[in-house]
Amino acid sequence: MNHPNDASTEVTAADGAGTEVARSDTFTDPGVPAHKPRLSDLDPKSAKRNERLVTFLFVVSCLGAVGTLVAYVAVPPEGTTESVRLSTLLLGVGMAVSLLGIGIAGIHWAKALMGDAEMVQDRHPIRSSDAVRADAVRDLDEGMQDSGVVGRRGLLKGAALSALALFPLTIAVPLIGSVGGDWNVSKFKHTMWKKGTRLALDPSGRPIKASDVNIGSAFHVIPETTEEYRETHEWITEKSKAVVLMVRVRPEELRSDQSPEGEQWSYDGIVAYSKICTHVGCPVALYEQQTHHLLCPCHQSTFDVADSAKVVFGPAKRPLPQLPITVDDEGYLVAQDDFAEPIGPSFWERLK
Repeated sequence: MNHPNDASTEVTAADGAGTEVARSDTFTDPGVPAHKPRLSDLDPKSAKRNERLVTFLFVVSCLGAVGTLVAYVAVPPEGTTESVRLSTLLLGVGMAVSLLGIGIAGIHWAKALMGDAEMVQDRHPIRSSDAVRADAVRDLDEGMQDSGVVGRRGLLKGAALSALALFPLTIAVPLIGSVGGDWNVSKFKHTMWKKGTRLALDPSGRPIKASDVNIGSAFHVIPETTEEYRETHEWITEKSKAVVLMVRVRPEELRSDQSPEGEQWSYDGIVAYSKICTHVGCPVALYEQQTHHLLCPCHQSTFDVADSAKVVFGPAKRPLPQLPITVDDEGYLVAQDDFAEPIGPSFWERLK
């Protein structure tokens, strides 16, 4: 049976074998609602105020870009945490003001000054007729004129172009300026470890005596340096390359504790290896005392401490570089030299 309120369906019998439902479209296209003009469409003074506001926002963007460049030159990072923090803050604020000025100005321009009448274009073949193509070109021209991109509002266009042209400098100038004149790539192949540098606890910096290291213990190690130097930004960079994990095993458990040239690189079962995984540079910091394995938590590369930190599992392709160590006259553990090869992931110019 038909529902009394359902005007879109009609049920009829079909040879007594069932029912056939026929639907009729009772809805009409409501069309596009009537255009409601904005205040800027009706009041020339309002349109002029909005134009001045958009221009002002673009000018603010320009000032933000210029301020970023001034901050980059006037407040350079000088190697301390405080100077890096202040420089980064000023650069970020300047870039934020520049970007926000462009974004807010563009939105307000579109909402208050560009035409907002809804347009409907019926579906048509892929290739429009010549008349339709001519209409499309005319509509584009009218849109350009209406938005102020061409013709009037020259000051507004100048401000917009200036803001868009200046903002890329906030990114390009710091990038180019940070390149500097130091092209000594060998610095990436060496660390601050050198002959006689004492091994110290991370992060306290206290030197370590061989008698402090028990069998089965693991130490996170950094080069000994002054407390003042550890407050500098340069130290953060150098530490990231020089961090070491040191463990002590029974000397007889070491299957390999010599350099390729036959030099002794361990001391009484104490071995030290770079903490930087040779896969993608994650910190290798998980030590299994029973198996003498070092595990990288990122991708499970596993290294055998008792056998020159050779890879026993995982995606790493080479052993962890070993730091050659010994003791000085006072019993403190010291480095014999820097690592024999670059630490971290392999790269195209890695030295052997």
